[in-house]
Amino acid sequence: MPATIPLGILDLVPIPSGSTAAEALRSTVDLARQAERFGYARYWFAEHHLNPGVAGSSPAVVVALTASATTSIRIGSGAVQLGHRTALSTVEEFGLLDAAHPGRIDLGLGRSAGGPPQRPAGEPARAHTTENGLRIPEPFSFAHLRGHPRVLLQQRLLHLPGAESEEYSGQVADVLALLRGEYRSPEGVEAHAVPGEGAEVEVWVLGSSAGVSAETAGAGGLRFAANYHVSPANVLAAASAYREAFKPSAGPGGLDRPYLSVSADVVVAPTDAEARELAAGYGPWVHSIRTAEGAIPFPSPAEARELVRGWSAADHKLVADRVETQFAGSPATVADQLERLRDATGADELLITTITHDHADRVRSYRLLAGEWARRGYLGR
Repeated sequence: MPATIPLGILDLVPIPSGSTAAEALRSTVDLARQAERFGYARYWFAEHHLNPGVAGSSPAVVVALTASATTSIRIGSGAVQLGHRTALSTVEEFGLLDAAHPGRIDLGLGRSAGGPPQRPAGEPARAHTTENGLRIPEPFSFAHLRGHPRVLLQQRLLHLPGAESEEYSGQVADVLALLRGEYRSPEGVEAHAVPGEGAEVEVWVLGSSAGVSAETAGAGGLRFAANYHVSPANVLAAASAYREAFKPSAGPGGLDRPYLSVSADVVVAPTDAEARELAAGYGPWVHSIRTAEGAIPFPSPAEARELVRGWSAADHKLVADRVETQFAGSPATVADQLERLRDATGADELLITTITHDHADRVRSYRLLAGEWARRGYLGR
């Protein structure tokens, strides 16, 4: 019998073209209810700002909405961005959520420092396919966004005047200390977060490279989620760095062995051709993010074809790594690709993110995938 490989969902609360944020939130609540019935193990919300096509700007708020609308599926953040908040505010928010929904809340922590670091000097920049057939594209550089006016504007609006972000590993340590009731200031003064202290939240670290996030998760003995859907070129290095840094840890979120989830962008339909049609909007949507325009409302397939009609070779290259690593196809096709991702990374869980223009197609995608995953004997909680 195959080992159980739970599936989770990562939801950005996307706004399709012609729709509204209110409609996107209603669709999210409906999808969470359906996902619970389909057998998904957890439902996470990403945090994004100043994006016309994304309504998920506050994970804690949408966690509260969906946790109240469901009964058993774990609900959480994927991730809270610590770069513009404090450990205390994070613990208090999720302490409130845990008080209302004990034992069901996941606290995923992210760094919010932009893209993954540049590869070390001398490391080859080459695309390749692993022995089992997983595509690893050429590393993508975010250098063109450094100093971009919209990036600087977002940083200014998210930070109080004169505020500086705390070092990430220190923030994670403060979160854990507050959860455990062990926080002491440098002067030895105790702080107790109520609610928050003693909360039953499951702590995760999310990361897109073999950098500080992977090392912090490993050194802290925490669960780690590696973002193949965001930075596919770095997923193997991120998983390896996490395992190499891992040290067993007790307390909230502590583990005696590494525990890894890996994300993938997926669209499932009855046939490969239909799935590829439904996924047509993904390239233009990624393009809007990587040009700092902000994620556009997710286009219909017809709108997507018009958007790419005038693209240059540079436009296509800007999104190539994400488009070629999206898994779009029939249930069997996508499940085969997810098996390759699991085997190449050694993932204990897989985190699925799906965006289509029509809500019904999105729900069907998750239903078809869950059915095929269960048929193969993998689905569990």
